Amino acid sequence: MAPIMMEVIEWFDQTGTGIVQRYPEGGSGDIKMGAQLVVRENQAAVFFRDGQGLDVCGPGRHTLSTQNLPILTRLLSLPWGFTSPFRAEVYFVNLKVFTNMRWGTRDPVAFKDTQLGLIRLRAFGNFTMRVTQPLLFVNSLVGTQGSYTTDQIEEYLRDVIVARLNDFLGEKVQSLVELPPHYDEMAVALKTRLVDEFRKYGTELVDFYINRITPPEEVERMIDERSGMGAVGDLDRFLKFKAAKAMGDAAQGSARKGGHHLPGLPVGGGLRQPLLPALRPPAGRDRAVLALPVRAAGRRPLLRVVRSGRPR
Repeated sequence: MAPIMMEVIEWFDQTGTGIVQRYPEGGSGDIKMGAQLVVRENQAAVFFRDGQGLDVCGPGRHTLSTQNLPILTRLLSLPWGFTSPFRAEVYFVNLKVFTNMRWGTRDPVAFKDTQLGLIRLRAFGNFTMRVTQPLLFVNSLVGTQGSYTTDQIEEYLRDVIVARLNDFLGEKVQSLVELPPHYDEMAVALKTRLVDEFRKYGTELVDFYINRITPPEEVERMIDERSGMGAVGDLDRFLKFKAAKAMGDAAQGSARKGGHHLPGLPVGGGLRQPLLPALRPPAGRDRAVLALPVRAAGRRPLLRVVRSGRPR
């Protein structure tokens, strides 16, 4: 069977997640000089032969010849103006910025908090990246795969990001309580640490964001209680206020159930303490007359008048 000659070589990414696509996808194929290679503005095309990356073509329509494939021509010792087919493969590399890539901790990571002790944290965020060196990227990450997508690289880069996050938390952060206001500063510092990690694979970390860093639920409750105590301020005054409020609520509940007591005054043992100083007369004067309601059995309440004073 005669070999299939590829006259036009191009790639359309229909999914938006493709980073690398090989043509032919199954391996090397017959390519003849004079074929048209179409490379989009956001693409690069890398020629491979015998597992070796050779020429890289940028955006535009290229008529394949010994002129625009100098390395391949020299490797094959092709005569100038060679037109017969040669076996090779083309890797298209998508150079656009890939957005909405996610990173996060699969399992909680241990963190020694200066205020809360040893706790476990989960962290999540987003990042964007792009390929800057197509040949290096294909050689270091893609290998002989016919296609390579963001799902495959995202999983690897997620592990790299989490590892650097652990280093940063251990070196720079003292307590979880102080983290939320500084997410942007942390993101900038972490991005600086990750630049070299991305660069060695021919990629660039464009943007990096920290969305949240969360502890377990029990630790969140501890933080909420701590924040509440800080908002209260003087704990002794707060407890007195809560006790007085509880007594007032109890008095209102008793009134609704038909109990008899002086309006606006607490009931039970709480009546004696606050009233005694107010009812005690000043020294050297007649004491005031106090009318208290007295209920006789089967009769309407009467008023008993109590008068007390010094003998004249």
